[in-house]
Amino acid sequence: MIRFILVALFVIIFLILSIPLLVIEWIIGKFNMPLKDKSSLAIVTWAFRVCLFLSGVKTTVIGKENVPTDTAVLYVGNHRSYFDTLLTYDQAIRPTGSVAKIEMEKIPLLSNWMRNLHCTFLDRTDLKKGLLTIKENIELLKSGISVNVYPEGTRNKSQDTLLPFHDGSFKMAEKSGCPIVPVTMNDTSQIFEAHLPKIQKQHIIVEYGKPIYMAQMSREEKKMVSKQVQNILTATYEKNKALAAEKNKR
Repeated sequence: MIRFILVALFVIIFLILSIPLLVIEWIIGKFNMPLKDKSSLAIVTWAFRVCLFLSGVKTTVIGKENVPTDTAVLYVGNHRSYFDTLLTYDQAIRPTGSVAKIEMEKIPLLSNWMRNLHCTFLDRTDLKKGLLTIKENIELLKSGISVNVYPEGTRNKSQDTLLPFHDGSFKMAEKSGCPIVPVTMNDTSQIFEAHLPKIQKQHIIVEYGKPIYMAQMSREEKKMVSKQVQNILTATYEKNKALAAEKNKR
């Protein structure tokens, strides 16, 4: 329980004390948006790393060399925990937005930092607004900003299976021309969701798969890309189960 209290206190203190930083970032953005993108990412990534440290979370990262460094990418990951976003941003190498649920937009200060990172807010109950969110992310990718998406659409409570993927997520890659990078995370729900409200230390395996370029696919292959990525995530998750179990015995 002490870890939960420490993380909650840090988040509250950070959000309050970062108000002047939000003002400074707003001013920087008026004159130099690339600098704002870089500084906002650095600030939030630092805060996420503190949260992971206070939570006792360690990571083993596999395949980081698979992530292209010369272009924006669409990160496609499995989703079982609030900590998934913290873990993926810890490895971000360029400005990166995320597709978040619309409810996150109502949280003061946190939503300000999310906007600074170019996060978008998806209303899953409104198809028209959902399409606008997809178009917004396509433009972000075209402008050089990577996007992190969880095509399951919600946190999965199952340990060993993935929820059906929403195909709309992959339109972002198809229409922007950016590569898809599968991101597989093992046992993230064991940090928090498996034993609410406690946070327990955990060793997480994060693996980045080889990039997938839809521009090189036939029309039929493009129709199957959602299933292809889902199969990659499932196979990688199974492959890393033993390693995750070994790491967490120590």
